[in-house]
Amino acid sequence: MQIDPRGPRSAAALTTLVLAAALITASWPLPAAQAVVFALGALGRSPYGWLYRVLLRPRLGPPTELEDARPPRFAQLVGLLFAVPAALGYLLGANWLGTAACACALAAAFLNAAFGYCLGCEVYLLLRRGQARFAVTGR
Repeated sequence: MQIDPRGPRSAAALTTLVLAAALITASWPLPAAQAVVFALGALGRSPYGWLYRVLLRPRLGPPTELEDARPPRFAQLVGLLFAVPAALGYLLGANWLGTAACACALAAAFLNAAFGYCLGCEVYLLLRRGQARFAVTGR
């Protein structure tokens, strides 16, 4: 499946706002809500993607290029792996865990939103290259 690359970048901007607010307030509902968004995104049902398709894309015109949907979906799964500990950390009073996990997810989201660099996508591609190399060489 091919997607408009502007969609994940706009989703990263929304994610940046949510996670920045979570980091500032140290409240568990914000990273918990973002975890739900990440989980849906990993399944290909991102609410932020829907908002992009409905509100922004019609105003921007068609994309000049498309990209594979698998790396951004993997990136959503990676985001989920940080948002859940962030929410649990804040909920259970381990603010150090909430802050650390939230800050990591925020940094990754900001890199994508501001510079178009998707850390989770890069990890996906590295893992794929490693699988291909292992399949060819056996090591």
